[in-house]
Amino acid sequence: MNKELEHKFISEFQEHQKIIHKVCRIYTNNQESHNDLFQEITIQLWKAYPKFRGDSKLSTWMYRIGLNTAITLYRKSKRTIKTQDFDTVLHRIKSTDYDNTEEEQLNLMYKAIHQLSDIDKGLIFLYLEDKNYREISETLGISEVNARVKMNRIKTRLKTILNP
Repeated sequence: MNKELEHKFISEFQEHQKIIHKVCRIYTNNQESHNDLFQEITIQLWKAYPKFRGDSKLSTWMYRIGLNTAITLYRKSKRTIKTQDFDTVLHRIKSTDYDNTEEEQLNLMYKAIHQLSDIDKGLIFLYLEDKNYREISETLGISEVNARVKMNRIKTRLKTILNP
């Protein structure tokens, strides 16, 4: 990767890295797993960045890479994913700590979301990030109608979990 592209990636990554922390929060239960998943998603973003054409917003692209990486890792934990060594750049990427202290309601919501399937987690995550159904369907690779139907079912399931 050339130096200009490298600097652009680092700058954009630092600006949008909270997206990755949010994905990690949805798919992990402890700080160690969070850090491991954050690192793996960062590596996948780094590998894919030279191919990013800008057809979608950078944040949408990061959501897609992050969600796909998280789903792949937790569905097929025995599968080894090829990674690229980026130690030469790692020292230049500053990671901000993710504030884990959320209100009790948010913690209850996360516990309820953890009970959903992997795809449903991704769908509710994008919905909570105020993505419209078109963006959700593009990110997850499902139809817009399917996204709406699944979202209604997820809302019903979360209500049942939160208010037994």
